[in-house]
Amino acid sequence: MRPRKSTGRRAAGSPARSVPSEPLGFQPVHSAAAGERRSSALSATLLDDAPAGLLPRVGGADEDELFFGGGGSATNPRSFPYSVKQRCWEKAEKVKGRDPDRWRRDTLGNIVFRKLVGCPGCLCHDYDHIVPFSKGGKSTLENCQVLQATVNRSKGNKTEISRSDLIQKSAYCRVSGRDMDLLELSAYGNVRRAPDSGGCNIQ
Repeated sequence: MRPRKSTGRRAAGSPARSVPSEPLGFQPVHSAAAGERRSSALSATLLDDAPAGLLPRVGGADEDELFFGGGGSATNPRSFPYSVKQRCWEKAEKVKGRDPDRWRRDTLGNIVFRKLVGCPGCLCHDYDHIVPFSKGGKSTLENCQVLQATVNRSKGNKTEISRSDLIQKSAYCRVSGRDMDLLELSAYGNVRRAPDSGGCNIQ
């Protein structure tokens, strides 16, 4: 008896194979909002002290930038230039006993960590337009302030909002010196104190 040749036809009643329309393990993003949510998960590790262009722009944006679109102009870019971010960080209040290159207080007194930008955590910060870009604010040092990212999201492009209202929007967390040491070790591989702290540097 000769073996039956395959005709390539599916036998009646046999189940049809389902071919996935997308590669396994990946979900398509169907909206800009979904893409924003997926990218925000990466923003906690964004390094704000790397020159612009070396890293993808994930976080650290003003809230009015996220929701009101536009890319600014060559003379007034929507994002702060790297040099402005550097000087904006330097003008923020220092944290006593800590390395000012790594730790600062925002304009409301919240402690923020240099390596955390644009995430919702209590130690994360943004470079905020004091006068929102969408309301004519410039991307200059005079219009820049370090602000806890959670507060910046609440502020959005509002101009009529009091300091006390912004303080109430702050994400509060108690951070000990040991917690700061551990964060520095994980981010930098060492711990550095301020010159006047009297503490030891851990290499």
